[in-house]
This record gives sequence, C-alpha cells and structure tokens, in this order.
Amino acid sequence: MLRTRVITALVLLAVLLPALLAASPWPFQLLTLVMIAAAGWEWSRLNQLPGAGALGLAAVVAAGCGLALAQGWVGHAPARLWQVALLLWVMGGAWALSQGVTGWPKVPSAARLLLGLALLWLAWLAIAEARLRGLNFLLSLFCLVWMADIAAYFGGRAWGKRKLAPAISPGKSWAGVYTGMAGVLLLALGWIAWDAAHPDAGTSLYTALLLRAGWPGLVVACLFLASLSVVGDLFESMVKRSAGAKDSSALLPGHGGVLDRIDALLPVCPLALALLTT
Repeated sequence: MLRTRVITALVLLAVLLPALLAASPWPFQLLTLVMIAAAGWEWSRLNQLPGAGALGLAAVVAAGCGLALAQGWVGHAPARLWQVALLLWVMGGAWALSQGVTGWPKVPSAARLLLGLALLWLAWLAIAEARLRGLNFLLSLFCLVWMADIAAYFGGRAWGKRKLAPAISPGKSWAGVYTGMAGVLLLALGWIAWDAAHPDAGTSLYTALLLRAGWPGLVVACLFLASLSVVGDLFESMVKRSAGAKDSSALLPGHGGVLDRIDALLPVCPLALALLTT
C-alpha cells in the first residue's frame, strides 16, 4: 500500500510540477480542468448517477470550465460569483452537515448533481485565477489547506478526545480544528515575513489579506478559511458515507479519488477570492 501511494505521488508530481512552473498558465489550467472533470465523474457516481451519466456530468464540468476560459473569465470573473460561492459553502454547507449522513440522500438527486457541478466549476475558476495571480499566491493558498490538515492531524492525535462529527468523520476532533487554525496563523506570519524579504516573488494570499484588511482582518480571514477547509473535508466525507463508499474512486491508487485530494480546496479557493474582492 505504501509503495503504491509513493508511486502515485511521484507520478502526480511529475505531471503537476512542469505545468505549475510553466511560464504560461495554460498547462496548469488544462491539467486542473481535467482533474476537476474527473472529480465531477466521482461526484456523479457518489450521487446515484453512475455509468454514462457520470461521464456526462464530467463532460459538462469540463465544458463549463472550458467555456469560462474561452470567454476570458479566468482572472476577470465577476465578484458576484465568489459571493455566490460564499453563500453556498457557509449557509449551504452548514445546512447539509446539520442534516447528516442520513439526510443527504433525501435531497433530490438533480439538486445534488447541480450543486456538485456548481461547486466544482467555481473551485476550478478560483484555482485558475489564483495561478494568474502568481505562483506565490497559488502556493500560499494550497499550503493553507495542507497546513490546516497536517496540524489538525498531529493536534488530534495528541489531544483529540472530544470528537467533532463522529457520525461523519470519526477521526476528526475539536483539538484538531484548533491546532489546524493555529498552524495556519503561524504559516501566515512566516509567509508574510518571507514576502517582505523577497519582494520580487509576488504577493501571497496572506500579504494580500493583510494589505486589504490589516492584522485583525488577516487573523479572522485565516481562521475562517481554516474552518472552511474542515467543512469541505466533512462535506465530502458525508457524501461518501451516504453512498457507502470509503473513497470517492480508485483513480489515484493508494490515495483514493480526486475528490479525496481536493475536498478542502473546493471551499477555500473561491472563498479566499471572495475575501479579497467583496
């Protein structure tokens, strides 16, 4: 199992790094478009539309992303889109999680499929725009999610007695949430210091938030985004449990599916742009 995970990770890095470091944003945009389309296929299968229907939803996701790219929306998306994402994830996410594993299948299948389509499309548009803002911005955004997850893991192992949502994700704890938030705040401080020492590297998410909202606003924004990374993770876990699935798919041997790898990015990427444009 470990060997499979390592091999898959190395293959992903071999594909991702050249696209990420390319002078043109096109390779990264197209690669992430393919990944989001694959996530659409997984979402469809988890929500009672397998087979040709799942392939159809993946094609619709890809077409929607391609249309946004062709229309020049990447980097120029209306701020209202990020406000819609904010409402979907804050209010819709809270409602969905309150319904729990047994409540999710009661939502009409068409509504679940349309919701997945919207969330995936918004996430891809945000990721593509983040790349246009610069490699420093994109990496700082991704690292926020990774730091929240890593710090939560170690904090949960050390102090995680009080469970966060045992019916959805038994391994998560409130201690993990708090240590994840603390880790994100430390990451933000370190990244801002690095930005100050390397002004030619471009603006990171944290420096952009600091310039827009000051130190109090930066702290609130980091805590908000860290909490939404947990919401994204819990939401995907709830959908999988309602479908009786351990992983979103087996597309990434040893790692599960694409949704398993990007679940926390789905809310964080568009909502980071919402905080910077609203």
